[in-house]
Amino acid sequence: MSDVLAVADHRRGELRPVSYELLTAGRELADALDGDLHAAVVGGNVDRFADKLDCEGVDAIHTVAEGSEFNHDVTVAAVTALFEALDPSAVVMPNSVNGLDYAPAVATRLSLPLVTDAVALDYDDGLTVTREMYGSKVETAVAVDEGPVALTVRGGEWPAAEGVGEAAIEAFEVDIDESSIRSTVRGFEEVGAGDVDISEAEFIVSVGRGIEEEENLELVEELADALDATLAASRPIVDNGWLPKNRQVGQSGKVVTPKVYLALGISGAVQHVAGMKGADTIIAVNTDPDAPIFDIADYGIVDDLFEVVPELIERFES
Repeated sequence: MSDVLAVADHRRGELRPVSYELLTAGRELADALDGDLHAAVVGGNVDRFADKLDCEGVDAIHTVAEGSEFNHDVTVAAVTALFEALDPSAVVMPNSVNGLDYAPAVATRLSLPLVTDAVALDYDDGLTVTREMYGSKVETAVAVDEGPVALTVRGGEWPAAEGVGEAAIEAFEVDIDESSIRSTVRGFEEVGAGDVDISEAEFIVSVGRGIEEEENLELVEELADALDATLAASRPIVDNGWLPKNRQVGQSGKVVTPKVYLALGISGAVQHVAGMKGADTIIAVNTDPDAPIFDIADYGIVDDLFEVVPELIERFES
């Protein structure tokens, strides 16, 4: 009983990025326990998902071909049955909308302690889970008593698993009592989805309070076009109604993990950083050299964005 089970997250036929981050978190925990990492995927095109989940460090992949879309009752039944069959030390689930839907039910059925929204896992003679509180201003360490545990992990906190593994892929048959299925998925509608999903963007130009006026957004939009990037914003811009909610990055917006995140006039409040610190490369432009955004930036420019952005547009359009 030293293995770890990681349950992938998918939506509308696509694996969510957090699925690969789950594999990294699960692998770390499995290494600490000297066990194997099992990945699971429930519902939808499980065979295609299985191939994508076959990353380095994954020992086995279990597919459950029940249902075509996420269903609470099916997922709870499948994950519970798989856990009972594998008897792992931990089941790691996404701290996503779907994950938070079924994880508490799974933990209850299995009588497991549940720790949600983990941002770090440490194992030294026992598991300690790090969580954030009060708008990410305080970290708490939760010590887990002996025995198996259920965890949900926050997206953007672990690097995505990569490479091609040699995992054994097995179909897992679960006998689901049809009378236990009390919910039906009638369709999918993403609230505030708008025209763009910034969580899928590889290059984001994000703007904050430093833009000063709504009409100045046109300058940043021009830069985003020149860079073939996606426009996003911090909360004040959205609160002012200058950009729609689906463009907001942060704890109350969306978590993004682009290859490049260009932050213009963003101070780096903890709520915003929580949504973008998983970017591969962070570039910050701000007039305040003490702005917190520079603490996490890979490259920083201490200057007025109204001076920097026109220069960038000229360079990239030439």
